[in-house]
Amino acid sequence: MERRVAIVTGGLRGLGQAMVFGLARAGHDVVAVGHIDSDVAEIAAAAAEGDLVGHILSLTADLRRPAACDRVVAMAQECFGDLDILVNNAGLTFTTIDPARFRRPEPQKFWQVSDDIVRAVIETNYIAADQMARRVAPKMVEAGWGRIVNVTTKLDTMNRAHTSPYGASKAALEMATEVWSKEVEGTGLTINIVNPGAGANTPGMAEEMRAMSREGRAPRLVEPEEMVPPLLYVVSREADTVNGWRFDANLWDASLPPAEAARRAGRPAGFEMHPHPA
Repeated sequence: MERRVAIVTGGLRGLGQAMVFGLARAGHDVVAVGHIDSDVAEIAAAAAEGDLVGHILSLTADLRRPAACDRVVAMAQECFGDLDILVNNAGLTFTTIDPARFRRPEPQKFWQVSDDIVRAVIETNYIAADQMARRVAPKMVEAGWGRIVNVTTKLDTMNRAHTSPYGASKAALEMATEVWSKEVEGTGLTINIVNPGAGANTPGMAEEMRAMSREGRAPRLVEPEEMVPPLLYVVSREADTVNGWRFDANLWDASLPPAEAARRAGRPAGFEMHPHPA
């Protein structure tokens, strides 16, 4: 695989951390962006242990702020000389929106979420991704090659009751992926989705659900490392013509050749719109 330069947002823990190390082990240089300062040292130590020093730059930034997005893009180019891949993974989940989700007598309603939480979730889950994509896309189109990979969520999480504003924020990114991919068709830049396909075993998942999954009282949670095979496929030259697709890690069969695994696990990004009744 050709060496590329990648930015992974939300890259200091959970799904993002797994994707950062998956890309680095495949030979890429990676800027891992998060928002918790203490995570930076942990990533640096893990990089040293994995003989990846010099290939992973970890830093914190509030990507809801346009100036922070500018700074991250500039640092990637300054440190590694180029920028080829953007993974929009940063997100706030139900541990932020409703920490007492499994301790409530009844589910939280959308009007019970505070203004500050709604704003933070929409700005982190959608606006930050939009800001980053708009900054890197022109450079990738000019270069004639690039990858933007968005992490959304299960489709039924987007429209299920008691998922606001998380579901709505991810639905916006899902539809943006479909729109953006149409606008870059034929440029060499591709825009796709890589998802867990189910709940993921990360700090963004409530500990109650993680415990229930371990004990067999809830479905298996997807491990972060399962994101790596579909990600490495969509950022490869083998996927040069794959644009506007969605790949769920829990459907990906890593024992198959990547293109065949993609054929079986993939579906178009976006939604099948409700047709008007005849």
